[in-house]
Amino acid sequence: MSSLTMDSAVQAVPVHTARLRAAQDEGPAVKAIVIGIALLFFVLFLLLPLILVFMTAFSRGVMPYLSALSQSDTWHAASLTVLVAVIAVPLNIAFGLAASWAIARFEFRGKSLLTTLIDLPFSVSPVIAGLMFLLIFGRQGPFWDWLDANNIRIVFALPGLVLATLFVTFPFVARELIPLMQMQGSEEEQAARVLGANGRQMFWRVTLPKIKWGLLYGVILCNARAMGEFGAVSVLSGHIRGQTNTLPLHVEIEYNDYHTVGAFAAASVLAVLALLTLALKLWAERKMVQDGHRG
Repeated sequence: MSSLTMDSAVQAVPVHTARLRAAQDEGPAVKAIVIGIALLFFVLFLLLPLILVFMTAFSRGVMPYLSALSQSDTWHAASLTVLVAVIAVPLNIAFGLAASWAIARFEFRGKSLLTTLIDLPFSVSPVIAGLMFLLIFGRQGPFWDWLDANNIRIVFALPGLVLATLFVTFPFVARELIPLMQMQGSEEEQAARVLGANGRQMFWRVTLPKIKWGLLYGVILCNARAMGEFGAVSVLSGHIRGQTNTLPLHVEIEYNDYHTVGAFAAASVLAVLALLTLALKLWAERKMVQDGHRG
């Protein structure tokens, strides 16, 4: 390179740096506009609806609110929501751990296909997923005769709700663990193997302590989606009062029946769960960052 070209390049570096700093250092008016737009969006689409939910729930006082929550249908919907989450989340933990371990640690035929299939629930409408299970296990499905002969109910029963919830939630744990395990590598596990650790010891003493906060983060997101799922569960539930209605479905039925306080009282429970999930999510993120700095 000639000295003229080198001199031009050296002179261009300060000019480029100055332009970059000028682009980043916007004036106070631009900053105020951007921050104002963000705050306006937050207030209109997040904070205001949340406030209105609680205001409507307590619009007739505390006693009608507590009375709405103490109804048997509301209790059954809440307990069913918890039961579905208790079944679906551990299954998703097992799948997420197995899938992330396989994808991050091994090379095998079909690896890219497995990675793509994990993201499938993100691209398929939950209603379509519910219809899919309805066509498979419903009265016109290929398994109906055998299920009916053995008195097994999938659709309009608890197994259908669990299937729908599993489908829409199974990416969350795996999607948190796969990039984390790929970033961490397998050197410590290989060292443990050389030192004589078996698979169980290697998982509990090496792998799990490294991924525990990422796993917790994925579990929190998975549980939040499981408790708040509406579309797929709505198709497979049959909307049977006191039997197959989860809490989100109960909110819809109460609102359609013009039981405003009952609908928003149930919605306030979901809102509280959402706020708790957000707090746990922020705590898990902080722990992940702290572990990253220590690493």
